[in-house]
Amino acid sequence: MTHVLACIDGSDYSASVCNHAAWAAARLGVSVSIVHGIDRHRDRILVTDFSGNLGHSEHETLLEEYTALDEQRGRMAQQRGRLILDEATARVRAAGVADVVARQRHGPLVDAITDLESEANLIVIGKRGESAETAAQHLGSNLERVVRSVHKPILVTPREFKPIRRFLIAYDGGRSMRRAIVRLAHTALLTGIECRVLMVHDDEAAARRELTEATGALTRSGFDVDLSVRPGDPDDVILEEIEREGIDLLVMGAYGHSRIRTLIIGSTTTATLRRCPVPVLMFRS
Repeated sequence: MTHVLACIDGSDYSASVCNHAAWAAARLGVSVSIVHGIDRHRDRILVTDFSGNLGHSEHETLLEEYTALDEQRGRMAQQRGRLILDEATARVRAAGVADVVARQRHGPLVDAITDLESEANLIVIGKRGESAETAAQHLGSNLERVVRSVHKPILVTPREFKPIRRFLIAYDGGRSMRRAIVRLAHTALLTGIECRVLMVHDDEAAARRELTEATGALTRSGFDVDLSVRPGDPDDVILEEIEREGIDLLVMGAYGHSRIRTLIIGSTTTATLRRCPVPVLMFRS
């Protein structure tokens, strides 16, 4: 069985994740699986060792109180997780997807995703989570770990969902992007949606020859492809193109080939994904 795997944490991005997952599932004709992770290690109470300053009975009493409080927090986290999953399930079904499975997993979210990704067509995750939802210049820690760990396509969502009528492929000549184009040509995810392909390059003639060859699979599959080549800094050029052309979705390789390599995943997560105002569909090589 294949499905769209929606990863939520109860942050402001969770609604957007559900809406994008429902949109993708409807396009692909598959179900939606929603996963919520409870990371007890993140929330576990830190107990400082004051045993040298306390009597034996006082120390034992304090440890018992900490244990009881930790157990209470665990039960509350489970209850909150169930409520989050119930709300997410209702949202996806309201968007027209009848087949929805909700899963609550204990441990880091990235572990749950790597366990479940084998049967997924697509992984959907918010750009930021609970710990970074108000920090506009930071990405969620889960996102970067997920991108580094999984091999299925990843749809990274902004805070709001809007209909996707035009998408942009940022082509850099790398293996990730060449494979992404072939995969897009053989999936219904973006079929019938206006397609633009941009290459940031100083030699327009050479770049257009490469683009024409690279996008042949899309053309043969019926996509109406509009090619463009622009010089400049890839980060700035891509974002300018998104704004000027009214792009609703950006497609990129998770790992690039040339200057664009540093844009998405390197030693640190960089500016394009942080600043991009639209969903980003990323492919691994």
